Amino acid sequence: MEGILFPDDFKCPISLEIMSDPVILTSGQTFDRASIQRWLDSGNRTCPVTKLPLPPHPPLIPNHALRNLISNFAPTTSAPYLPLSLRQTLVSNLSFPSNFQTLTQIRQVSKKDAAFRRYLSESGAVSILLRHVGTESGTPPELQELALRILLDVSLDGDDVKVGLVVDGAVGRIVSAIVNATTSSSSRALAATTLTSLAMADVNKCTIGAHPSAIAGLVAVLIEGRGRERSEAATALYVLCSFPENRKRTVRVGAVPVLVELAVSGLERAVEVLGQLGKCMEGRDAMKASGVVSAMATVLRKGKPRSVEHALFVINLVCDDDDGEEIQIQVWKEGILDTSMGLIGEDDNGGNIGKNAARLVDTLQRKGFESLLL
Repeated sequence: MEGILFPDDFKCPISLEIMSDPVILTSGQTFDRASIQRWLDSGNRTCPVTKLPLPPHPPLIPNHALRNLISNFAPTTSAPYLPLSLRQTLVSNLSFPSNFQTLTQIRQVSKKDAAFRRYLSESGAVSILLRHVGTESGTPPELQELALRILLDVSLDGDDVKVGLVVDGAVGRIVSAIVNATTSSSSRALAATTLTSLAMADVNKCTIGAHPSAIAGLVAVLIEGRGRERSEAATALYVLCSFPENRKRTVRVGAVPVLVELAVSGLERAVEVLGQLGKCMEGRDAMKASGVVSAMATVLRKGKPRSVEHALFVINLVCDDDDGEEIQIQVWKEGILDTSMGLIGEDDNGGNIGKNAARLVDTLQRKGFESLLL
């Protein structure tokens, strides 16, 4: 990968190399798993970046959103920086409506040249690209997709760029692409991915969530979309719902029953979004009314390790919140206690299946679960 110009966000703060397995520390910072594990194995108990103290055994939470962004970027060849005169010439050819050749050339360079991406941001070209993303002007699908790919490339160059794109009106244009019925499946998926990238900057989470159609549009994709569309929409919701107010907004637009159904059908990210929503009372209430215990029991039996980890977390949130016996009876009927006890101590390559299973068993015992068996 020598010579490839990756965005700084993709580099581990410890090794300064591109992350292959990014994980989030309890301090909120992201590192490559191998690097932070070596740091912890050396006896360090502070965050290398913030210097904040860490618990004795800090969990390493996979940063799937960032991993997806790195995978989507994936340049395969290196390219030198373009001289300023060539950058100016290439951007000067950009107009609205543009042509396929111009946008293709810009995308080929923007994918690999960080200096050119910065020039796009600083030259005002972003506003022209955003016009191609919006659907009100009847932009041809192939131009819309190219514009989205370029904007995604640009958005990967740090929080300042992400915030700048939002200030330039990116959210409204991208959301219009998500909700418009004429948008192609691939462009809709790209639009959701770009929202994910913008939401990686904490200050943008509130702005995106406050847009009247952003969260509702993503939920509509979960209902009506297919394959990658659904996966990218769920990823965007997962990142947005790390901001507490967005959890309530997501519940209010009816996301919980949809996510429960998708979790049963095997969409791994749906279980993770439920884990986010379960952190608010509204989310837990909606899950109880949507048959979440039965759904999570299915995930425990058939899901992949990551889904099982989050299913245990979701069940624990619902059980811990419940003061009656109805949820506990459902847990008993589904055999979840026995399943959880069998998962305690399970090694899932750095995940939290064993820990989450132990927490759930402890919650059930604390809630008096054994009385139901008498």
